[in-house]
Amino acid sequence: MNINLADLSDQKIYDILLTYVKYLANDLPQNHSKKTVYYVSAEFLIGKLLSNNLINLGLYDDVKDTLAEYGQSLARIEAVEPEPSLGNGGLGRLAACFIDSMATLGIDGQGIGLNYHCGLFKQIFKSFKQETVPDFWQDEENWLDETGIRYLVPFKDFTLHSNLKQIAVLGYKKETKNVLNLFDLEGLETGLIKEGIQFDKTAIEKNLTLFLYPDDSDKAGQRLRIFQEYFMVSNAAQFIIDEAIKKGSHLSDLQDYAYIQINDTHPSLIIPELIRLLTDHHDFSFLEAVNIVSSMVGYTNHTILAEALETWDLDELDAVIPHIVDVIKALDSLIKKSYSDDKLAIIDKNSRVHMAHLDIHFATSVNGVAALHTEILKSSELKEFYTIYPEKFNNKTNGITFRRWLEFANRPLSNYLKTLIGDEFLTDASQLEKLLAYQNDRTVLEELDQIKFQNKQALSDYLKSEKGIDFDPNSILAIQIKRFHEYKRQQMNALYCIYKYLEIKKGNLPKRKLTIILAGKAAPAYTIAQDIIHLILCLSHLINNDPDVSPYFNLYLIDNYNVSLAEKLIPAADISEQISLASKEASGTGNMKLMLNGAITLGTSDGANVEIVDLVGQDNSYIFGKSSEEVINYYDKESYSSYKLYKNSQLIRELVDFIVSDRLLEIGDSENLERLYHELLEKDWFMTLLDLEEYISCKEKAFKDYENREKWQKMMLVNIAKAGYFSSDRTIASYAKDIWKI
Repeated sequence: MNINLADLSDQKIYDILLTYVKYLANDLPQNHSKKTVYYVSAEFLIGKLLSNNLINLGLYDDVKDTLAEYGQSLARIEAVEPEPSLGNGGLGRLAACFIDSMATLGIDGQGIGLNYHCGLFKQIFKSFKQETVPDFWQDEENWLDETGIRYLVPFKDFTLHSNLKQIAVLGYKKETKNVLNLFDLEGLETGLIKEGIQFDKTAIEKNLTLFLYPDDSDKAGQRLRIFQEYFMVSNAAQFIIDEAIKKGSHLSDLQDYAYIQINDTHPSLIIPELIRLLTDHHDFSFLEAVNIVSSMVGYTNHTILAEALETWDLDELDAVIPHIVDVIKALDSLIKKSYSDDKLAIIDKNSRVHMAHLDIHFATSVNGVAALHTEILKSSELKEFYTIYPEKFNNKTNGITFRRWLEFANRPLSNYLKTLIGDEFLTDASQLEKLLAYQNDRTVLEELDQIKFQNKQALSDYLKSEKGIDFDPNSILAIQIKRFHEYKRQQMNALYCIYKYLEIKKGNLPKRKLTIILAGKAAPAYTIAQDIIHLILCLSHLINNDPDVSPYFNLYLIDNYNVSLAEKLIPAADISEQISLASKEASGTGNMKLMLNGAITLGTSDGANVEIVDLVGQDNSYIFGKSSEEVINYYDKESYSSYKLYKNSQLIRELVDFIVSDRLLEIGDSENLERLYHELLEKDWFMTLLDLEEYISCKEKAFKDYENREKWQKMMLVNIAKAGYFSSDRTIASYAKDIWKI
């Protein structure tokens, strides 16, 4: 049958391409070696796969040109594809970059996680507030392949059945592949979902893979998290053992066949689960099993925030997985025989089980994800562990895949760089440094500036057609895109927006229009994060509808932030806002993507910002705020007082008081605004007001410097040229050499 592409719908062409790419992927052999690396993570924020796979197969331009011959647009067809909702923030995006780099480097590595049917949630805004609905992303035709592999997962009161689905992970122009293993619950019922994302949390046998991070603000939600995490790791452990046996392992040598990288604390229960399987099903003694498992596990720490270093009530674990509690108690006894310090215990005096402690004691490696973060772990947060295990601690600064974040997300820039320095930077990102030879070439600088404007225009077209937002591409674009959390300090950005609004109302007009864009989701149970979203939406309405202000300044909060939106925002950004409280952001990866695409970092000395500044220099970035040492000292001495700062600064008072001004209360909800107002004055745990005045000053300087076009263009070039260090290929090569020993 002859098919005329010109007559087909975008959906039909997408379905054909999906089938074709899956056929090509299935025809590729998997990377195979004696030892396989298993990257176990609760999240894999992989983004849309069609174009990424076409690029990795070397077919993108051919497909694009062929479609164009028939009057069809690959960009339009890309828009048809639903984005896999398997992650939320940087943790999940990092995992996606890492499995991409493992495939590109030819490493025998597999991802292991869960197949969430509704992801975290789809975010919509109503009445200037976040509302949540399920994100159903699995169309009848999708990237998942059935494997026929099934396991039984035992819980206290019942046993659940799983089935394994896989997504092919293609390396860049490689003739081999890896896979992402996603375990699903047999018998899942999406009909459990009622209003919004509400569902019966107690119906475990029907709900377990519905949502990523179900709300754990109540006991039912906390227990569901335990069920979900154990379901993930039990499947993973059974799968890893089966694969090793197929390769010829006798399991006493399991460490020669498998290495498990634990991504944050969510998969920590894989340690006691592997020990249980080896003792109960494969006749090893407890100590033999402990020695085997502790020689094949590495732990990546992503945060020093106590809320993210998971602990579980022992009784709650016992109510769900008593067979694992027995193992945890035995492991805790081993540690307490050697160390009397309760800070080192797995089970503390309050009967809380510390997942990170379990990981550190029974792993070969503990790594941070940026130089500053790792030093804080060693000198402060995990000091007691570093004292007894100094050989385990190491740093692996995060990275990103340049194929997606440059070659796909910013093809105009990528294509231009190829004409200047060749295309080797896509596999050896250090080659970008060759661009420094052009830092005084006016033609090159002007072309980089023109590409930035083209990307702004493309963003403007997209926002107008899809979001009804009238973004001016001639304005300076500063963006802050990340999940909403007080430590990331979107509330400080909001206070700057109040400052700018009031300045313009006073007649202090900027030389060039300014646009500030934020995007990100707040956890449904995180009240203050929801209040910050409400404040920003109220401010956006006020600013964008004020005829005195809107010609000079616009503020937008874009709904349902995901990888696809990031791919449009990042190439267009002039300024990358990385304003977390120093010491709190482990690394960040958005800062790397923005730097790679020529945005200038405006931020604190936190996470990988420190390494960015080390690479590009103070003259090519804007850094403000108290140091991590100063911040940690405030916490240690409990000496921070936001109210004193408020009382002693007329500017701070004016900005904070505006939150509960008549102008905003006419727009917003008094409960949300007043709660946030009191939070800033009476608590401000992440020290918004500490850095506020310096933030305003630094931001104003950046906008002023933007008018020196040659200077700004040189800053763009230097940032792009120095971004090569932040390749996930470099990071993964370091993991392979130092931790996985492959």
